[in-house]
Amino acid sequence: MTQRPQSPAPAASGVGRWVPPPALVGFLVLLGLMFAGAYAVGAAAGPVAPGMRSSDPGTTGFDRGPVGPHGHGGTGDAR
Repeated sequence: MTQRPQSPAPAASGVGRWVPPPALVGFLVLLGLMFAGAYAVGAAAGPVAPGMRSSDPGTTGFDRGPVGPHGHGGTGDAR
């Protein structure tokens, strides 16, 4: 009796097709569900701090006037 060596069976069409592992698919589905849930809760909760204003009553957001180094007011002299 002669035995032939076992070799892997070729793919049906000759070209192998990559299939992601089930754990990866499950992880991506879970990640998507977590994102959707967090987005829904955030949308239902609304803004974090409605009415939040600048601490300087004379300015609004971006028009703060002259600023020194690193965003601090001053002349820019390092002493």
